[in-house]
Amino acid sequence: MDPRPIGVFDSGLGGLTSLRELRKILPGEDFIYFGDTGRVPYGSRGRDTILRYARQDVAFLRTFSPKAIIVACGTVSANALAELRAENDLPIFGVIAPAAAAAAATTRNGRIGVIATAASIRSGAYERELSALDPALEIFPAPCPLFVPLVENGRFRPGDKVAELVAREYLEPLRTKDVDTLVLGCTHYPLLTDVIAGVMGPGVTLVDSGASCADHAAARLAHAGLLNENSTGSCRYFVSDSTHDFANLASLFLGEPVSDGVERVEIETY
Repeated sequence: MDPRPIGVFDSGLGGLTSLRELRKILPGEDFIYFGDTGRVPYGSRGRDTILRYARQDVAFLRTFSPKAIIVACGTVSANALAELRAENDLPIFGVIAPAAAAAAATTRNGRIGVIATAASIRSGAYERELSALDPALEIFPAPCPLFVPLVENGRFRPGDKVAELVAREYLEPLRTKDVDTLVLGCTHYPLLTDVIAGVMGPGVTLVDSGASCADHAAARLAHAGLLNENSTGSCRYFVSDSTHDFANLASLFLGEPVSDGVERVEIETY
């Protein structure tokens, strides 16, 4: 038994999709969530900036002496995970390898689409992971940079004309590629699941990178004997911008109020 908390971070709200799954499968764990809402999105930044932000995020979470850190951000996982692991003496889990494994196991025709931020697509990380799993796979990456600001502004529900217009613009080219599996390579994107599914159609299976990471991390922690045996865990939330805006949106898709537990952090000091 290990009562230390698990740290989770993302550029903003998106990592809550991974946290939601983690809390479902690990109800006894305590979590510390940091959303870098003051600097979102990461996906349009250069690699050096992404690495600097990620190091600060990890440094903040390490003040809570976590037993592991979940990088619930596709952009950081694609551009900085190796450095973070080399610089820290605790398990650090990213979203790309688990999502790639899930996609490779899901596809029937070997044609996989990947949507993610511009920085993630530019890194080629998903293509490398998928090709290593099966060189015969055909991979079709597509950046979707406007999806993150849409989610951060609550524009992710079916019927939202802006969200649906942007989704059609990004996804219609993938439909012509006959993909049967689509990796949601940014943890913000699962909030747009219904919108994305509406464009891609019922024949395409969506792979949630945040949920895949949560399942992988939970299994690894259990195997290492690092889980907590409490019956009910807790969660503390930290952001680098408005606590009120974060709390309102976070409550919607976590299914519980978080307004009493959100604190603001001067992340640049770390």
